[in-house]
Amino acid sequence: MLELKNITKEYDGITILDDINLEIAEGEIVSILGPSGSGKTTLLNMILGMTDVTKGQIIFNGQDMTKVPMEKRGFNIVFQDYALFPNLNAYENIVYGLRNNPELSTKEDVAEMIQLLGLQEHLNKRVEQLSGGQKQRVALARTMVMKPKILLLDEPLSALDGVIKESIKEKIKQIAKDFNLTTIIVTHDPEEALTLSDRVLIINEGKIAQFGKAHEIINTPQNTFVKKFILNQLEIKRNNIFSLFQQESRRA
Repeated sequence: MLELKNITKEYDGITILDDINLEIAEGEIVSILGPSGSGKTTLLNMILGMTDVTKGQIIFNGQDMTKVPMEKRGFNIVFQDYALFPNLNAYENIVYGLRNNPELSTKEDVAEMIQLLGLQEHLNKRVEQLSGGQKQRVALARTMVMKPKILLLDEPLSALDGVIKESIKEKIKQIAKDFNLTTIIVTHDPEEALTLSDRVLIINEGKIAQFGKAHEIINTPQNTFVKKFILNQLEIKRNNIFSLFQQESRRA
């Protein structure tokens, strides 16, 4: 279990996150959702260990991780831009981290992850030859062979569209289930968060606005902000999709 206790983050006297308390169960998928500047990426970076905590504790399976260096936490992240090495092919990117940690995954483990993510036919491709969805799957495979204790994803679907996005969502769900892996996702997309996650954490102005299951947030929003934010964002998305269909119809 991951526990955040009274987590506060301040920059130059400005409070970015204020007294965050929550518990995330082993194997649970949680999305962190909120408007730009709400503190969601800062929270993800503090869990990872990339950003220091001003006040509070980060506890994982009973161990205080608050001051444990990032490289010793065993948490791994897939960045929004994938962060693949352009001079390496897909397979070389997947096994890159095992060069200094070969004991983490066997060849069989690597092959299993490649099979799970459907990357067999893309292993010899260079990064520029891969589609966005293929790059995302390579980045996921590279992270998973390192056997993370917690999987962190920063806007994992933002550059993807349609069928590819749905495919990656299903892969993330399958990985979390098959490996009983706690997975934390930062996203700006309410629909993505509500359909992908077991629970959704909504942050506004550095504080928890609501933390609950999708049906709880949709049917019983705890405050006006949650209600307006979810409805407005979904309406914007529907309007954008409608506008896109209109443009395509005119071209046809």
